[in-house]
Amino acid sequence: MTTTYLITGANRGIGLEMSRQILQSGDRLYAVCRNPETASELNNLVHGSNGHGQIFKSDACDEVSLANIADKIVGGIDVVVCNAGVMSARGGLNDAANNAASVATVLMTNTAGPFFTARAFYKNLKLSSAPRICIISSYMGSQQHQGASAYFYRASKAGANNIMVTLANELKADGITVTSFHPGWVKTEMGGSGADITVEESASGLIQQFQALKISKTGTFLNYDGKSLPL
Repeated sequence: MTTTYLITGANRGIGLEMSRQILQSGDRLYAVCRNPETASELNNLVHGSNGHGQIFKSDACDEVSLANIADKIVGGIDVVVCNAGVMSARGGLNDAANNAASVATVLMTNTAGPFFTARAFYKNLKLSSAPRICIISSYMGSQQHQGASAYFYRASKAGANNIMVTLANELKADGITVTSFHPGWVKTEMGGSGADITVEESASGLIQQFQALKISKTGTFLNYDGKSLPL
């Protein structure tokens, strides 16, 4: 049976690779990114997908634009993947890049973004027989992570996990499974070349977990390989 996915931040990194693997499997994809006109790799994927893919323009925390996209989609969405994310200043207490503008950007994108995305596509999810919301978080957001830098990236991902738990509590009665995922330390622009796993490994593992999700897992934080992680 074909699964219909919607992915935010689909134009690069893990989002792009998930998009590639989803379309290669023959599933349907709604890809959301801020600048489709410059997303050449994503455009090539979608144009070669025999009608299985479609690209929409929106920022992950633009609630009006996301709602407009939802109105244009006919039918249900099985899996909404809240993947769009940004990194803030990586330094500590005295890093001048930890300023009001950078803090606002990372919190709005990484924490508010999943909330606005879930709200926008709620009606599409309710048309699915197995609706799932999957938030790409980070182990850096776990209270067990012993970090001493990247204050607001960590805070934003802890916030994303809290949004996940609250959504899971509210939407359980609708049969909508809501979970968050650590994608691993991935060799992307954000993760760097010294990271542990390739983007292909991360995307493949995540998609396998999305496919296997049941309502019994709602409200949990999982690794890309399915291992449970502490919030």
